[in-house]
Amino acid sequence: MTAAVLRHSGRHRVAVLVRHGVMPLELGLVHQMFGQARSAEGERLYEVVTCAPYPGEIRTDADFPIHVAHGPDVLAEANTVVVPATHEYDETDTEARLGAPLADALARIRPGTRIASVCTGAFVLAAAGLLDGRRATTHWLSAGAFQALYPNVRLDPDVLYTDEGDVLTSAGEAAGIDLCLHMIRRDHGAAVANDVARRTVVPPHRDGGQAQFIRRPVPEPRHSSTHRARAWALERLHRPLSLRDLAKQESMSVRTFTRRFREEVGLSPVQWLTRQRVDRARELLEQTDRSVERIAVDIGFGTATSLRQHLHAAIGLSPSAYRNTFRGH
Repeated sequence: MTAAVLRHSGRHRVAVLVRHGVMPLELGLVHQMFGQARSAEGERLYEVVTCAPYPGEIRTDADFPIHVAHGPDVLAEANTVVVPATHEYDETDTEARLGAPLADALARIRPGTRIASVCTGAFVLAAAGLLDGRRATTHWLSAGAFQALYPNVRLDPDVLYTDEGDVLTSAGEAAGIDLCLHMIRRDHGAAVANDVARRTVVPPHRDGGQAQFIRRPVPEPRHSSTHRARAWALERLHRPLSLRDLAKQESMSVRTFTRRFREEVGLSPVQWLTRQRVDRARELLEQTDRSVERIAVDIGFGTATSLRQHLHAAIGLSPSAYRNTFRGH
């Protein structure tokens, strides 16, 4: 969970490796998320470039092509490489997924470089052997084909993204946003990632373990949602909050509220509250001088011991180690 080491003066280089049939949204989201990341002084933290096995015109799955100026040489200088999906090839055709030009391009990536995929871009990483023995995900519609082709990969078809250190994978297009924010948070802390989320008007944190498929992501007309209860809770994280308290805000029974909450959010109310408190703790550790004991009280964990346990379970760091790593980013 330490900040990434930069090979370039002041900026981390992200190379997006595209192929014919690339989805413009997946390409754009990588540029948008990393391109918005700023230091406390307002300086860009990442340099994002697009490359292809051969430079020139690349077909997209939309009704327009894009011009890619860079060939695979830039991969040798990248700190992070992101492989988006394409709709032009059958994902079950391994040869199409990893022909000689693409294999040669991937071979230019230096050992230790962070590599990530969006959606069915995971098929490329698997075909190259980068996911063998590792946990990974892809779009749930392609999970069956993936498992049949790559039985040595520990596929989790239910989650938004996976993080195996130097290799990361995400589910569909929107989960690519979550993955980019996760990498920014891993590199520079919660404050920078939350600022990027605000700039791009997206949720600041959907955990990688959150379900890909939420039954009711947008409340149905004429049905109550749990939005009001969530907004109410976020203003009162320092207080003990029971399921009965939350359900009361929506005038629901505890049983109905719990079921509706999980359908809309993909988590139980207790899991959601814990993650909100952990996120708030990270912000306070980065941005204030409050003691660990004071922060624990302010966010509703009550004791420093409880905060340490929850933070370590979430990100593998103690409060002091987290503060030392990300203070001032």
